[in-house]
Amino acid sequence: MADTDHSPAQSPLLAEDEPTRRDVILVAAAGFAAVGAAAALWPLLDQMNPDQSALSVATTELDLADVDPGQAITVMWRGKPIFVRHRTDEEIAAAKAVPVDDLPDALARNANLPDDAPATDENRTTKGHEGFLIMIGICTHLGCIPKGQAPGDNKGDYDGWFCPCHGSQYDTAGRIRKGPAPQNLAIPPYAYTSDTKVKIG
Repeated sequence: MADTDHSPAQSPLLAEDEPTRRDVILVAAAGFAAVGAAAALWPLLDQMNPDQSALSVATTELDLADVDPGQAITVMWRGKPIFVRHRTDEEIAAAKAVPVDDLPDALARNANLPDDAPATDENRTTKGHEGFLIMIGICTHLGCIPKGQAPGDNKGDYDGWFCPCHGSQYDTAGRIRKGPAPQNLAIPPYAYTSDTKVKIG
């Protein structure tokens, strides 16, 4: 008589494929570690966001109603001096008379226009408000503050702005005309919110 095998049937899963208590603990520990790492990183990432005081100076508003022709004022925006000059008709005419080809920097450097806009006087101001020139008052050579805002300042050979650090001279449209500065004074992003009010930033 043949021997009959009475051993229990083999499980379709091998013993090592079955989840063990140890596997469950390892998965749970990894999950807790991931949550803990995210919780620890959140304050670090959150502190990189600008606080409310920084956001409040992201824009600057000014009223130009009391700025007379020939007068200049300086306001601050994001820690930078913003030069505002109400140009006279003579200053505007002098700026318009200069061919763009004669300029060391032929680009307008106006944040409100395409990067390749030419440095015409019209492209350095806003249509309908050509009398007001609004620029970042930082020399494009090494970051000095040019003279030309205060009465009696040396305005250079072009009646605009003169940088006392290395002699760069800008015309009445804020374009570099002489000296080591490689670019025109930059025009910040701004928009008129009324006939006399401007929002910078």
